[in-house]
Amino acid sequence: MTDDLLFDVPEPPTPVQRLLALAGDITRHNDALSLFRPTAASGPALGAHADSAAQLAHAALTAVQAVHDQQLYASADLIDATVRIKQIAYLSGEAARHLAEAQATVTAAALANPELTGLPDGAAEQFQLAQELTALAPQAAVESATGIARETHRRRPSATTAADGLATAELSALHAVARGHVVMARSQGREYVHSRDGSIRIGTLRSLESKGLIVRAPATAPPAFQGGPAQDRLRLTVRGAAAAAALQTLPPAAPASAAAPAMPAAHTTTGPARSR
Repeated sequence: MTDDLLFDVPEPPTPVQRLLALAGDITRHNDALSLFRPTAASGPALGAHADSAAQLAHAALTAVQAVHDQQLYASADLIDATVRIKQIAYLSGEAARHLAEAQATVTAAALANPELTGLPDGAAEQFQLAQELTALAPQAAVESATGIARETHRRRPSATTAADGLATAELSALHAVARGHVVMARSQGREYVHSRDGSIRIGTLRSLESKGLIVRAPATAPPAFQGGPAQDRLRLTVRGAAAAAALQTLPPAAPASAAAPAMPAAHTTTGPARSR
């Protein structure tokens, strides 16, 4: 037996899997910025957030290269998806620049006035700009994944997918989780679901969780209202990402009576979902 047979070498992630992972990473980055309250002593933390944004830009460019490596026919959908990923890279890079500038401003102000406690002029604006630049990036990453997945599926169709066996409500919820649109919260002994993609029942999320497709990350998402407690972000597991990747090859669903807007507002939420 040769050494080559001693270990299983995992296949490299597909462009769609890379983009879904990127969407999840950007959601975590955005959540971290939303929960962060910069002060005059926040120079190192701002630097860490700048590094995070720079890593997102690198991951987006890596996804672009992975698409090129597939050597697919350059259809309009594929070109649009690739341009969208490049935009994510550019916006993430600009976010990193703004965060680095905020760090430099805070550090310089702290050296000039060690007694300073508030955020110096300019740093708050740079921080807000960094937040806004990546706010819609998770949705853009998933939309790009959808275009690439459908183009790939047209060229190399597969008979079965990891999304087989899931109910329509589960598929819809999985897609919303991939886009970073689902959080859960508890109030007065009851659990609530907030989603930008329409009403999602708690029972649907629990079903996906029991199947190992999503996981709940406690207190990692911004609060539903100013001064409120942090909410729990719903994230894809490795199996969930595989199912979500397969989901992207499905044809678009018929428009619902209350379809989600193309560019949802940052803090729009649904009402409480009933537990089933």
